[in-house]
Amino acid sequence: MKLYHALQSQGFGTRKICVARVRAGEVAVNGEVCDDPEAKVDPAQLELTLDGVAWPYREKAYVLMYKPAGYECSHHTSHHPSVFSLLPAPLVQRGVQCVGRLDQDSTGLLLFSDDGQFIHRMTSPKKDVAKVYRAACADPVSDAMLEALRSGVQLNDEPAPIAALACEKLDETTLRLTLAEGKYHQVKRMVGATGNRVVSLHREAIGQFALPESLLPGAWRWLETDELKHLEQSWPSAMS
Repeated sequence: MKLYHALQSQGFGTRKICVARVRAGEVAVNGEVCDDPEAKVDPAQLELTLDGVAWPYREKAYVLMYKPAGYECSHHTSHHPSVFSLLPAPLVQRGVQCVGRLDQDSTGLLLFSDDGQFIHRMTSPKKDVAKVYRAACADPVSDAMLEALRSGVQLNDEPAPIAALACEKLDETTLRLTLAEGKYHQVKRMVGATGNRVVSLHREAIGQFALPESLLPGAWRWLETDELKHLEQSWPSAMS
């Protein structure tokens, strides 16, 4: 692979921009400055450095974020800033998309990728990838409410009741809810169908992968190989 093409594939601009940056001596390859945009590089052993930041080459981008409240999961926002503004420009430039969404006032685990097959596997209703949420409610969580969520509640515009995969009470007004679907405002609508109301919502996990405790709100990082394997365990049938 030519150096300028590697740069372009990682989101560092058009061919013209990448060629110019290499010729200007702004790019290091595995720690050594290279000014030849046509230089051949091995993607398997490639680390690019631009503006003092090291970027290991990744054929596909898999990223996690601790989404803070007050951000919309869209490039075209209505009233709040976009979660994409929290990502570095090269990731946005290479076209990463949200793997499922969270409401602007919700927090927690949010994934991004430019791998269309991965996004489909993680978001398709047919794959039954579980999402775990912690919901703080306006009123106390009753046993009747828990039973209704476990057995199924009827939502507007849905043909049949929808049940949680799991539901447990954490304290007087907080519950943990595990869902297979990802319908619009699903947690809020399900809780609302029981006569209660969600006042704050946090996504703790997707499939077998939980939000790392070390990640701060608004921060992002790459998903590592072993973490991707945890996610892949959420849809084993998709691998056949």
